[in-house]
Amino acid sequence: MSKKALLIVSLCFTLAALGIWFVIRSTKSRVQIEFDIHINKKEIYLSTYAEPPQFAIWLENPTNGKHKQVFVTYRVSRGDWEGKADVPVAIPNWVTIFRSGLRDERTDEEISISGATPKDEYFRVRAEVRPGSEWICWIEMNLAGDYNEYYPQFNRVTKEEDEFSCGQPALLYRAAIKADEGNQYTPDIASMSLWKNGKNILAPIDSTITTAQNVFDEINIRIIEPKFRIINLNNVEQQDVLK
Repeated sequence: MSKKALLIVSLCFTLAALGIWFVIRSTKSRVQIEFDIHINKKEIYLSTYAEPPQFAIWLENPTNGKHKQVFVTYRVSRGDWEGKADVPVAIPNWVTIFRSGLRDERTDEEISISGATPKDEYFRVRAEVRPGSEWICWIEMNLAGDYNEYYPQFNRVTKEEDEFSCGQPALLYRAAIKADEGNQYTPDIASMSLWKNGKNILAPIDSTITTAQNVFDEINIRIIEPKFRIINLNNVEQQDVLK
């Protein structure tokens, strides 16, 4: 091999090494909030429609009260209910925040962070935030058709039907976190979201909520450093909420 060819090969290797070094360096001093959710398929199969739950994940800045969306299922985000009218009662707290004046000013692209309703047992999504920042993590979930004696499909006493087939109300999970690498959190059920007379009402969980509490039977929130990957083979949803 000629000296010129050796020089070109050496230069290529040097540039490749510098590129890899740059990618690795770019993951330092960065953190992501990772949400891991296990969906209880047994509870889904026992519901009337046996469809996966609708849910949304977002962050709230405890200092100024602003919200940053991380994930929302497609049907909720777009109001696509297969021929039915919009169903604000599915996850009403999200509707109140992100479809009203309470949401931040942003473009349609920025507020349309959505994905297909997960059909696997495990769901994972990540959101990049500033290291050391503090957030309140919110998760709201509803499983259609999970009726019980307190939330029946048809109430024989009041003669009222569950118009939107939502069954038990949406549950709202909450965890206050600090984005320091290695921190781990398990959110608690903070309240249930009730849609009454066109408004969302947050109420404490009571004995009327039964199987709905088991739909998400495991939720873990971890603060991680982004992994070095030239190609992401895990197909994990990732959002940048630094903007």
